[in-house]
Amino acid sequence: MEELKRLVREEGQNLGNGILKVDGFINHQIDPLLMRRAGEELARRFAGKGVTKIFTAEISGIAPALAAGLALEVPVVFARKRKPVTMTEPVYVESAPSHTKGVEVLLMASPEYLKPEDRILVVDDFLASGHTLAALVRLVEKAHATLVGIGVLIEKEFEGGREALSTLDVPIESLVTIAAMEDDRIILAE
Repeated sequence: MEELKRLVREEGQNLGNGILKVDGFINHQIDPLLMRRAGEELARRFAGKGVTKIFTAEISGIAPALAAGLALEVPVVFARKRKPVTMTEPVYVESAPSHTKGVEVLLMASPEYLKPEDRILVVDDFLASGHTLAALVRLVEKAHATLVGIGVLIEKEFEGGREALSTLDVPIESLVTIAAMEDDRIILAE
């Protein structure tokens, strides 16, 4: 997606240690028109997969997931990091290390919204190490739902997440792929 590539090149900041700051258009301030186009592109790439729900993690995954859900006209479910009083037991729970927070994060989803008959497209902002996406996939498996694909805005291929998810028999689509982040530079894959 050329628009997203341009924004990563022009506004993305390499903060070191594999951290890419895209707060101006994805992670803090959200560009709604960009998200709409990204959602439409993800929907195009997963058309024909019979998606019945989009699943993501709060908080940064919600915007691209909602945009994809609008384009596919399906509900969006997000895994919560804190259990609200409205989420009654039983609850599906998985954990994943957070690269940006430096701690283990719990992800929770209610069986009320993830059902065995669902065909799930997992959408998130990043594919880096693959830990968060793998935790989301495990939640889909706990629900006995069918995973039909994974779509992300930005993949940092040098962190090995795609390889970590390679045992999954589903398509993994990235709108932008970063080959390397070295010396304050962001090098996009061609």
